[in-house]
Amino acid sequence: MTVACLESLTFGLGHLVRAADRLGERLLLLTRDPAYYAYELDRLADGALDVVVTDTFDVERTADQLRRVPGLRGLISSTDTWTLAGAALAERLGLPGLDPSILRLTRDKAAVRNRLHDARLSRGRAAAVAEPDHETRGLLLKETGPPLVLKDTAGTGSQNVWLVRDEGELDAALTEASGRDLKGRLFAEPYFSGPVYSAETLTWDGRTRLLGVSSRLMSPEPQFREEITAFPVAFPVPQRTSLERWLDRVLATIGYTDRFAHVEFVLTADGPEVVEVNPRIGGALVGEGMCRALGVNVYEAMIEAALGRRPRLMEGDLPGGPAVAFVLGYPAAPGVFSGVAGLDRLTEMPGTPAWYPVKQTGDLIEHLDDSRGYAGIVYAEAETAELATHRAVAAANALRVLTDPAGREAPGG
Repeated sequence: MTVACLESLTFGLGHLVRAADRLGERLLLLTRDPAYYAYELDRLADGALDVVVTDTFDVERTADQLRRVPGLRGLISSTDTWTLAGAALAERLGLPGLDPSILRLTRDKAAVRNRLHDARLSRGRAAAVAEPDHETRGLLLKETGPPLVLKDTAGTGSQNVWLVRDEGELDAALTEASGRDLKGRLFAEPYFSGPVYSAETLTWDGRTRLLGVSSRLMSPEPQFREEITAFPVAFPVPQRTSLERWLDRVLATIGYTDRFAHVEFVLTADGPEVVEVNPRIGGALVGEGMCRALGVNVYEAMIEAALGRRPRLMEGDLPGGPAVAFVLGYPAAPGVFSGVAGLDRLTEMPGTPAWYPVKQTGDLIEHLDDSRGYAGIVYAEAETAELATHRAVAAANALRVLTDPAGREAPGG
């Protein structure tokens, strides 16, 4: 019996293979480029999974290939980029999955904002930005802010997001946005001030379990670059219970009845406000951190959900483990990635710190204002998320991500 994976997040493939094995399933990875998963694949035994190289954006061709897979029982699509393709494939092949219309809603940040506002779960509405003209500018200033945020309805990785704190910044943001290739549409929403978190949840049959909350330490304004994450944040029990009930209402409001969700929110002075709802497990090392901190392979729940079975993770106490934290490693300047200095120092530092590579030597790093710019991740553990953060930051401070600015201009580079 086989469960197919339509691409995957950078990390977590090994946990997914082990989860499939334990549940008696064979994992098949469909990918455009196996090199993207080099770190994970290099650490798996030969033949641990099947890998098929194909154009995963071509739904028709991918569907034809999956129809030829004997004993195909489920499909996993855990990335923002392939969410809708995965929904279309599951529907065509009659595999368990969420209603594609719900997934389309989650990929439209403006629609989610307005759905939550109508349900009195958000204090602000989204405003479409049809044209960056004088009339649009006036409407945004009147209806939304400042401060407000301009962003892409289908954006990922903090790309194409502009903080607007005054009229001058609005003009500059509208001008810059007009020259960008957006994945969705441009819209504006109020800017909610406060610390950012992400709730890691599992929902089944309309009931949501809060597995834990990750911190999301960001760069200084006006950028929204993610820099440090820790899990699990130690909220007081009453506040955690209140958050779980709020998340249950949020996900129910958008019709999200099953599977993992990664819900980013701001904890404002007036309560939580959703930033976005991602219909998947968290990216970077969030999944890895959940496995270690909760003491279970959470990817078993992903396989079970793909098979249409209630995940066992929905019930019972969890064994627990160390709290975790990680720091995204950005270079000081754009250029061609040439390596990391200081890795030898990690062995002498507390928290068992480790470097998880994302970029390969020779990769061009151009964008340092969003998540496209980090070359790898520094991970560490401790008894609490706070202590794990201290250890991860100390380890990251001992490293330097190196780039060659000259190589940026090389022909063909």
